[in-house]
Amino acid sequence: MVKKVSIMLEEIDFDYKVTKLDLSKGDQFKNEFKKISPFSKIPAIIDHQNNKETIFESGAILIYLAEKSGKFYNKKNKLKVDQWLMAQMGSIGPFIGQYHYFYHFNKGLSEIGEKRYLDITKSIYKVLDNHLLSSKYLAGDEYSIADVATWPWIARHHWHDIGLNNYKSLCKWYETIACRPAVDKGYKFMDKNSEIPMP
Repeated sequence: MVKKVSIMLEEIDFDYKVTKLDLSKGDQFKNEFKKISPFSKIPAIIDHQNNKETIFESGAILIYLAEKSGKFYNKKNKLKVDQWLMAQMGSIGPFIGQYHYFYHFNKGLSEIGEKRYLDITKSIYKVLDNHLLSSKYLAGDEYSIADVATWPWIARHHWHDIGLNNYKSLCKWYETIACRPAVDKGYKFMDKNSEIPMP
């Protein structure tokens, strides 16, 4: 998800330039882009300050930017951050993404798909809500790249028809992060008129 990276870049206050790809025309499959991102996925970045180093996969990009900036990846808490970041990459994003496919974009295509991924998305909300009962942020008391990675998926709560307000701790976490100026700016990087959907 592109918004993870734009939010992170705003949080660490790095200058960046966006190169748009027209996915409907298959720009992501062009050889020039596949040299940067072998699976033809966005986002991907080029670090022009570091010998044009290229990085693909959003989790790897967040780690790279966190280590380069020295922010949101506390070495003392690295293991917890890694676990919650990997949970986003391996479970939260892929499963909620499937729910988007079956429910938001292709409603009626597959009743089985809609139900399966609705149930999984509800369970993800519940796991996050239970965890955040006793933790201010996903990896503890400090905001980290795990939060940066996960928050944009919950920012699509209005697509999910689950009711974010039904999950009080998750809702509080979501609203706390939504109030960060860099998050607001990073969320709007493609459309300055867009608004963060509040519960």
